[in-house]
Amino acid sequence: MVGAGLTVHQILSLGLIPRVGNATCPGNVTLQLCQFSEMWYAVFLWALLSTVFIYVPAGLLAFVMLRHHKYGRFMSLGILAGILGPITAAVLTSAAIAGVYRAATKQMVPHEALVLGVGQVFFVVAIAFLRILATL
Repeated sequence: MVGAGLTVHQILSLGLIPRVGNATCPGNVTLQLCQFSEMWYAVFLWALLSTVFIYVPAGLLAFVMLRHHKYGRFMSLGILAGILGPITAAVLTSAAIAGVYRAATKQMVPHEALVLGVGQVFFVVAIAFLRILATL
């Protein structure tokens, strides 16, 4: 469950609206994420969007380049199906990040959610490239 008034558009625009009656934010701060669900949702949403931004074009490029190959055209489906692993990792690491913030009673600014969400995907892609290079 996401905090009242918190939508996908507000998170992606990095602006939040006042949440009336939110006891977890002192003084009803409007530009910070205070609850666990808000922090998790914001970090996960940025990780999800950046993952889709990387994997979908890669799958489409593989399909276009291998469309005439007898078996190669099905490899692009593997790339698109490979998006499930990074999304599952994003769910877990976003929950861990939100849990640490909540346990430390620290509030998260929406820009921090952007950096943490995109940063997760950057490290997943970097590790994927390093694994491939190690096999060469």
